[in-house]
Amino acid sequence: MNTSIIESTVNTWIAEPEKAKVSPRVTARTEGTHAIIDTGVFSWKMDLAEAIGGENTAPSPTALLLGALSGCAAIFIKDTLAPQLGIEVDDVEAIVQCKTDARGLLGMENALPDLLDIELTIQIISDAPKEDIEHLFETWKQRCPVYLALLKPMNISTSLG
Repeated sequence: MNTSIIESTVNTWIAEPEKAKVSPRVTARTEGTHAIIDTGVFSWKMDLAEAIGGENTAPSPTALLLGALSGCAAIFIKDTLAPQLGIEVDDVEAIVQCKTDARGLLGMENALPDLLDIELTIQIISDAPKEDIEHLFETWKQRCPVYLALLKPMNISTSLG
């Protein structure tokens, strides 16, 4: 755990709060049956199941959304919150699943494409007292932007360019 980097970041952002305000941008473009997703220097593929027109050779949008939630739980708890709160954490595992009806993607009657009943289980491997682990978990629920984005209704503006 390198708390000095986190402490330095906190001090910088106290002195210059505007440096902490960012506007992440992600672009998707089609390439065959894949979507190529780009943000900064990173790029990855997304695909759909064969049953709905894809080739099933890359994670689906749903898998990536759920992966963002579970991944944020794992690394944010272990690499940011635990050091910031002074709690020793050996490992974190986060498993997320949901229910959905793929018929909704094809516009079939009596089926919605909504994701329902998202369940997230986080296991924090640590010798820290139970109270510390519970505090870590509660802090994560207050600060994880992916969790909060899924939990709280928000406006999403859309346009056709």
